[in-house]
Amino acid sequence: MIPPESTVWIIIAAIGLGSWVLRYSFMGLLGGRVLPAWVLRHLRYTAVAIIPGLIAPIVLFPPATGGVPDAPRLIAGCVVLAVGIATGKIFPALVAGVAALAVGLSI
Repeated sequence: MIPPESTVWIIIAAIGLGSWVLRYSFMGLLGGRVLPAWVLRHLRYTAVAIIPGLIAPIVLFPPATGGVPDAPRLIAGCVVLAVGIATGKIFPALVAGVAALAVGLSI
């Protein structure tokens, strides 16, 4: 069943407003203030906490295979992890992961 067009636009507007309020709470209200050291220390780990949660489902349950894990994606994930730990930089890890995935999928 498809919802009425007005319902869709109300949902889109509500999601947009919620996103704006969330971003404004950090940038608008806290943007010009000096934050305590403990807050800054915790904010450094935001990307480290979020990125694995976004990537893990794609590696472990890829839509391309119907949700079944496959060797090329698992190997590419391990390569990204190993290169990232070894170098401490994201770009070499991404390049190595893409190369490993390309090689794995071409075999």
